[in-house]
Amino acid sequence: MENIEILLNNLLKKEVTADNVKEIDLEVKNVLKTIDFKNLTNEQRKEFGAKINQFKTKMEQKISGILELVNTKTPVVAPNFDVSLPGANMGVGTLHPITQMCYDLNDAFLSLGFEIFDEGEITSELYAFDKLNFPPQHPARESMDTYWLEGSQDKSGGERLCLRPHLTGASVRYMQNNKPPYRFVYPGRVFRNESTDARHERAFFQYEALIVDKEVPFSSGQILIETILSKVFGKKVPTRMRAGFFPFVEPGFEIDMQCQLCEGKGCSVCKNVGWIEVMPGGVPHPNVLKAAGLNPKQYTGFYINIGLERLVMMRYGVNDIRLFQSGDLRFLKQFK
Repeated sequence: MENIEILLNNLLKKEVTADNVKEIDLEVKNVLKTIDFKNLTNEQRKEFGAKINQFKTKMEQKISGILELVNTKTPVVAPNFDVSLPGANMGVGTLHPITQMCYDLNDAFLSLGFEIFDEGEITSELYAFDKLNFPPQHPARESMDTYWLEGSQDKSGGERLCLRPHLTGASVRYMQNNKPPYRFVYPGRVFRNESTDARHERAFFQYEALIVDKEVPFSSGQILIETILSKVFGKKVPTRMRAGFFPFVEPGFEIDMQCQLCEGKGCSVCKNVGWIEVMPGGVPHPNVLKAAGLNPKQYTGFYINIGLERLVMMRYGVNDIRLFQSGDLRFLKQFK
């Protein structure tokens, strides 16, 4: 053990610098590994152990600060690395085309004085259907259309949870928690349990807009639609409104725009009719206004719900909606 003590004392006498601190630290660890307490008596172990502890304390005081400084300033690249070599060209990341479309719509609606609203993707039967004037036996309540959460299938109303099949229910919640008049948009992803094809996906994005006030002329809704589409496409886009049934609006309309892929001539995306449905719309149903705590005799409004993917398909000439969620970088890199 005398030899060990001599080695340790010699280490203590060495001057520690940034150049040799790692070597000394390694040398200390190697010396300590050679210590064998098996052949010592209890008294010798106690005495020698105390000396070792004293050495560790003194040595740590000498090298810890310098070692920490060296470690933080040590370059992460090898010393022979040639920094003049050109880097790998990974390209600059871009926004997903659906995200970019959402931002463009946000800008358009903000310029018209709208507020942007957001909410979680889990809702309930109460807000997805009950407060939207859906009859109890309406087909949309069936499991083939809606993803109901496990554990709530035997419950009803606010206790029966699901992934939101549309955004409109949250609009009722917004109206309940704010004072009229309302002028807001609500973007988000929705979920439907249906077969996928070139025009349909199980998870897709909607963009809802709602105006509620004491006087909202129907013509303002038409102007709103034309203004938004011209903002998105940079030109006037022909539109048409067809009567359609949606429980939450009365009167209700299916709003079509001219297919931008074929310019109205007919193609596979528009099913050869020259038009493509992009949103339902209409005046909020009196029962929906009542559910929001409003008097339908005093308030009216206009509602639209835009299918974001279909607008993006029209903007960029994409003929299959499934490409947007394919994760194929070859497809996504086209959008700058």
